[in-house]
Amino acid sequence: MWRRLKTNPLSLVGLGLIVFFALLAILAPFIAKPSANARSPYFIPQESFAVDPKPPRPGHPFGTSQESYDLFYGIVWGSRTAFKVGLTVVGISLLIGILVGSLAGYYGGWTDEILMRFVDIILAFPSFVLAVVIVAILEPGLSKVMTALAAVSWPSYARLLRGEILTVKQQNYVEAARALGASSARLLAKHILPNAIYPLIIIASMTMGHVVITAAAFSFVGLGAPSGYADWGQLISLSRNWIIGTAGNPFAYWYAFFFPAAAIFLFVLGWNLLGDAFRDILDPRMKR
Repeated sequence: MWRRLKTNPLSLVGLGLIVFFALLAILAPFIAKPSANARSPYFIPQESFAVDPKPPRPGHPFGTSQESYDLFYGIVWGSRTAFKVGLTVVGISLLIGILVGSLAGYYGGWTDEILMRFVDIILAFPSFVLAVVIVAILEPGLSKVMTALAAVSWPSYARLLRGEILTVKQQNYVEAARALGASSARLLAKHILPNAIYPLIIIASMTMGHVVITAAAFSFVGLGAPSGYADWGQLISLSRNWIIGTAGNPFAYWYAFFFPAAAIFLFVLGWNLLGDAFRDILDPRMKR
């Protein structure tokens, strides 16, 4: 796997970006040390209550946003938020998708009909609109956003896995194991799932970036993280009034939106490039 990965420079770039953000998240308490009296390390310290952003300067290398939130602190701790949102949503979606897709694909019949018609009902709604409705019902908050995104994301995993299982379970080695008396649980766990789950891993790695962007959009419109929380979407929301700068200088407050936007861009780019690498490595049709 490593040999195939290092033959693609763009894959190495994606891996390097993800490793960089992972180290940033792990070392966040040392890179941007929270204050001793902070209610939570995820809440950005405020220098004052000044309305307009302030440019980069000693003590604030990225400057401060509206209401004087430290952008550097928000970017560093926001990397933890990004991983928490992405891994939680994708992990829950994968678990539900694997369970539903496995049952529908393996057993077929009425089990397949009931589960897949339920999947079709969910997929009939635009996912973002449905997620907004769920968040509105549950009340705004980052945990509610993760719940909503997981609720609208798992059907695509279930449908994809069902199709793969329908193909794999017809293979000769599965029929041979069944003839030798292997139980349904053993067939699924040892013979079918390991050979059908690779497409889900590829899609999950590519979905990580999409989940982070969607969660940032919720924060931007006020349905996600609360004001002052270390979330990249929240930081961009604080810069919305300053994007066009001033009448004489349209880039007067460039730092207010550039650094959080760059963090989102690089994080999503890293996962997309890594997803392409996983496709090249795990998809047997791509092997030379």
